[in-house]
Amino acid sequence: MVKKIVLTFLFVTLSGGIFLNCNAGENKTVILATTTSVQDTGLLDMLADAFQKKTGYTLKAIAVGSGQAFKMARDGNADILWVHSPDDEKKFVDEGYGTDRTTIMHNDFVILGPENGPADIKGDKDVRDAFRKIAVSKAVFVSRGDNSGTHKKEKRIWEIAGVLPDKGSYIEVGQGMAATLRVADEKKGYILCDRSTYLSLKNTIGLTILCEGDPSLVNYYSLILVNFVKFPKVNKEGAKALFDFLLSEYSKNIIENFGRNKFGKQLFFWDHK
Repeated sequence: MVKKIVLTFLFVTLSGGIFLNCNAGENKTVILATTTSVQDTGLLDMLADAFQKKTGYTLKAIAVGSGQAFKMARDGNADILWVHSPDDEKKFVDEGYGTDRTTIMHNDFVILGPENGPADIKGDKDVRDAFRKIAVSKAVFVSRGDNSGTHKKEKRIWEIAGVLPDKGSYIEVGQGMAATLRVADEKKGYILCDRSTYLSLKNTIGLTILCEGDPSLVNYYSLILVNFVKFPKVNKEGAKALFDFLLSEYSKNIIENFGRNKFGKQLFFWDHK
């Protein structure tokens, strides 16, 4: 399911941060194709509101899986990407669809499930072993199944673990992270989830973190400008304004303090230098 955030409140301020005077006739709408985890946690709302107030642009943020975000951009229907699928990001830029790929932040993935579930993976540090135990036990595993960065990470882990999930117990939801997590909770199944989305929903579900800390589970997020040479209709100025805003010290403070203020724990960690 594609979720959209269209934020239209405009307020131009000269106090602090970035200021951009939008000239008459200029395209004032910036289309951001982004991953669902930054929306589901509430971070996107906060950053979008600040961006609009500081620049006078309207941000149309479309939160989908990374695969759908790349498709939007390849069709010329986005100005800028905020995604977390490294192989796809590299390919997108190499093929000339995007420019200025820049890492902005990271969190990590964890495996969630019922504390005393059939796979018995509580405390595991090796994600490959955890996936093997899930497969052998034929336990319910709930997947996003949406070609997102999370879904591709999951498929990669099955591959390096050398096993496949039990077909009868494998559920593909085809939705975003929060919706998929709620299905996993309902089914009392296992799921690969980014820690930030889990922490934002922790008080509403019964699943718990069972496997964490494997270095391969670090989850990097990147910004990519859609190539205006390839797509002349791209809002080049607006996209660059958002790009610069998201990489600013102002946004860094929002990103690093967002989870602490709302959930008591840091959700995302700044990486841009």
